[in-house]
Amino acid sequence: MATTQPVAQTTPSDQLKTLAQALPQRNLWLDAFHRLIRNRLSLVGLVIVLLLFFLAILGPVIAPYDYRVQQLSRVAEGPSVEHWLGTDDLGRDMLTRIIWGARTAAVVAITATTFSLFLGILLGSLGAYLGGWVDWGISRLIDVASCIPSLLFASLIAATFRKPVADWVDEMYKQTKIGIFATTAYADLVVVFGALALISWPGYARLIRGQILTLRAKEFVEGAMAVGVRQSGILFRYLIPNALGPIIVAVTFGLAGAIVAESALSFLGVGVQPPQPSWGNMIADNALSWRYRPWLVAVPGVTIAIVSLGINFLGDGLNDALNPRSQKHG
Repeated sequence: MATTQPVAQTTPSDQLKTLAQALPQRNLWLDAFHRLIRNRLSLVGLVIVLLLFFLAILGPVIAPYDYRVQQLSRVAEGPSVEHWLGTDDLGRDMLTRIIWGARTAAVVAITATTFSLFLGILLGSLGAYLGGWVDWGISRLIDVASCIPSLLFASLIAATFRKPVADWVDEMYKQTKIGIFATTAYADLVVVFGALALISWPGYARLIRGQILTLRAKEFVEGAMAVGVRQSGILFRYLIPNALGPIIVAVTFGLAGAIVAESALSFLGVGVQPPQPSWGNMIADNALSWRYRPWLVAVPGVTIAIVSLGINFLGDGLNDALNPRSQKHG
């Protein structure tokens, strides 16, 4: 007599697991990248940013001349085959100095933004998570720092510390004869890094504080606390990573702000000092020639505008890609 095999019973949870396995797996960051590349303006911004970093990395290789070489027989020439963007009042090739200025802009923007981001995340996250008098003190510090005019404060810091730092570099070179101390160009950059970081961190601190205050009440935080995860683990493993989306967008806009601020400091004479090329000091050096040779001012000025606009385009695209509420549902 034939025996029938028992039919396996499936529970609703098994059916849900089977359905979940059949559905295509999605990744938050991959979906955000797909949304980003579908935005034409963000693609334009991405190309400009990549070109900036390409020039910053390979500038010395692709630059047609040495940025320090002066050709006094070819002063203030217009664009030509040999000098595509002309020469300045000292006979230096403008294209070469624009390329080297891209390196200055990229180095200053990345370093200053990194320092200010670290300081902002550290203070903002500690204040939001610990609360109490710690949060009160950090919030008041953020308020005070935000009330100070940014450019004036950065100018004060740069003007105050540039000479002492340069004197220290000269003294170190006399004592050690190490090549890195042979020029004060690095000292100028360090001072600019510090000045820009000290004016930029309050925005990041306020942003991360708001994000963590929102996330602190979520169920996954309560679950982590229930299983005995330490406070530091909750902060660095759960809260800060889940707040990265808005921070990435803010960092993108911060890069553009740092480039403009560095150019402003160099234009005022308290930032990067000649002969180190900076788009800001290029404008300052040729400002008196504006009526007679406008391209000497227009070229670095337009370069700053294009780079800043491209970074802002990329920031807008990242905001749309990382913010689910901005998606349009059909």
